[in-house]
Amino acid sequence: MRPLIFLIAITSISLNAQQITGRVFSNNLPLPYVNVYIKELSKGAITDDNGFFKIQHVDTGKYNISASFTGYKTKSKVIEVINETNSINFYLEESDMLEEVVVTGTLKAVSRLESPVPVEVYTPTFLKKNPTPNIFEALQNVNGVRPQINCNVCNTGDIHINGLEGPYTLVLIDGMPIVSGLSTVYGLSGIPNSLIEQIEIVKGPASSLYGSEAVGGLINIITKLPENAPLVFADSYISGWGEINTDIGFKAKLGQSTDVLTGINYFNYSNPIDNNDDNFTDLTLQDRISVFQKWNFNRKNNRLFSIAGRFFYEDRWGGEMQWNPSYRGGDDIYGESIYTKRFELLGKYQLPIDEKVLFQYSYTDHNQNSVYGNTLYLATQRIGFGQFTWDKSLSNHDLLFGTAVRYNFYDDNTPATAHADEIVIPSFFAQDEIAFSEKHNLLLGARYDYDKRHGNIFTPRIAYKFKPSKNDIFRLNAGTGFRVVNLFTEEHAALTGARDVIITEALKPERSYNINLNYLTKLYTKSGVMIGLDASAWYTHFSNIILPDYDTNPNQIIYDNLDGKAVSKGISLNIDTMFSNSLKFLTGVTFQDVSKTENSITEQQMLTESFTGTWAATYKVYKYNLTFDYTGNIYGPMRLPLLGDLDPRSPKSPVWSIQNIQLTFDGLKNFEIYGGIKNLLNWTPNKGNPFIIARAHDPFDEQVEFDNNGNALATPDNPYALTFDPSYVYGPNQGRRLFFGLRYSLK
Repeated sequence: MRPLIFLIAITSISLNAQQITGRVFSNNLPLPYVNVYIKELSKGAITDDNGFFKIQHVDTGKYNISASFTGYKTKSKVIEVINETNSINFYLEESDMLEEVVVTGTLKAVSRLESPVPVEVYTPTFLKKNPTPNIFEALQNVNGVRPQINCNVCNTGDIHINGLEGPYTLVLIDGMPIVSGLSTVYGLSGIPNSLIEQIEIVKGPASSLYGSEAVGGLINIITKLPENAPLVFADSYISGWGEINTDIGFKAKLGQSTDVLTGINYFNYSNPIDNNDDNFTDLTLQDRISVFQKWNFNRKNNRLFSIAGRFFYEDRWGGEMQWNPSYRGGDDIYGESIYTKRFELLGKYQLPIDEKVLFQYSYTDHNQNSVYGNTLYLATQRIGFGQFTWDKSLSNHDLLFGTAVRYNFYDDNTPATAHADEIVIPSFFAQDEIAFSEKHNLLLGARYDYDKRHGNIFTPRIAYKFKPSKNDIFRLNAGTGFRVVNLFTEEHAALTGARDVIITEALKPERSYNINLNYLTKLYTKSGVMIGLDASAWYTHFSNIILPDYDTNPNQIIYDNLDGKAVSKGISLNIDTMFSNSLKFLTGVTFQDVSKTENSITEQQMLTESFTGTWAATYKVYKYNLTFDYTGNIYGPMRLPLLGDLDPRSPKSPVWSIQNIQLTFDGLKNFEIYGGIKNLLNWTPNKGNPFIIARAHDPFDEQVEFDNNGNALATPDNPYALTFDPSYVYGPNQGRRLFFGLRYSLK
């Protein structure tokens, strides 16, 4: 009897504990080190050198089984386990590493490897490695791109590319230049990360396609198409400092031809903290909401038609810890209170004709009501933009012709704006990409703008692409750029302190001449490691450059055309490595020299680091549904704006680094749980300095004595001859903090 029971038990185990075997291929060759995984059982195996795998002790039933390998698209299949041995094979395709579709470099959708202009691409997966409430902070881990905080009190900032100041960076949304002027300082904090399809970055002048403000480079934020977005999505996290960020979105289909995507972002921080004991908030308090909606219409012959709109409102303040709205605009307690409200409309429409003609448009209305201590600043800006492009292919010529018109209206209550600035700037541009062969391409382009303040402006460019193999590409780009002064962006530093801004009359537009050499490749090793390399060297020469002069008079910021030259040069390298053990490592380093020469004296540009490094390491443990992310950056010394020879603060910043870790669990259907530590090293810029904000105890300069020229005098109460000034800033004041969040996505 016992032998019979034993035999039945063995038979039962064999019937309910089968195995799954198979093989994984790519390009008809076996693929080793592939992770084959059964999600329902949390069980899997790794393929051997010949691509074989075996998963043992699998009960009878139906399962979802997937094969994933770094650098390849994951494949999933359903298998029904019935027999003792069940076979299944997988055929994996290479992922889109270095082959993403980009549009920014040439205004045409092309593979990144095929673009004659170097374009870097960052996806939502990259943004999730270090969750942030806005695009401004999200770019801190992009090599050669640095979010620069310009004020210790209101914490506003701009984006530096390759060491050039924020006004040199053009920020686009879906190709439209709607982040400009007023919104250059505040607008980057209101774009919901959850609505982003990808971010494309071009480093170096792009004025021949995009006009003024694209001298240093551009950032194009491309929002999701409704058909590609989840049905419902939500993402919310809270930090140990009390920051709360929430993204909520959904899509809907109206009829047979209309898709609608709606996204809402809400951010709140209302917990005043003063860890550096200067009686000023370390982080600006903020209450912000942004509502975005995008309509996509399906038309005959797949012609494009979309409309998007966004409403943004923010109430932010920073200042002395005792401040509340009753002190707004007064001289009892110092505070900087900023109410920002803006509307945006943008869209594209492809004409119903045989030729490929596209009309794109945008309009923004930006209103700002702000006080900086007892200085009231009221400003209104309206920007309208319309552009026609004609895309035409003839033989080996890929042609693009376009005409654009930009309407700018700007008015504020400052003496610098005696009359509202209203101008219309028409533009024409053309480019021809000539394919001599599969290996050699040449792009010729030019743009003409007419600005009544500066006359005719012509900006040509040339790009040569050499592709010796499938995975290697060399690019040589050269061109010119131009920029005209934007009053608000230039004078914003003065509003946050006691310095007066002096903008000289008849400023000439800046001109730049740039050359850039880029090499892009994709490598494979025998051990299954995939490596992407992106290396660049650049040189930019500026004439008529408009620079802030902090040194001539410590109580003034003087803007004038430089009587000399300015140069930006450097090298950068990005390495994107994918290992067979599910480890991914993206690292970048940039060495740069940004200087100005006047009267035979050359000095480093203010607030510009000599080198920078970034990294993002990701490791996925499939068995436990856990992902580890370690991100960070490191910056070299930069020259800082002192208030005079007696100022005791360091004239240069130290080498500093912000590092973050995150753990994500995705083992629940439709949910992700994540958490970690931001600023792991607890670095803040006050370390090593006697203070950061000059005369924080006397923000209205009531106890400062001045000479006949308006210069502060050294007195027993003011031994360093300082005035109140919060512009000595080069990094965030926020120290170490925990964060915890939850994501939900229903497709």
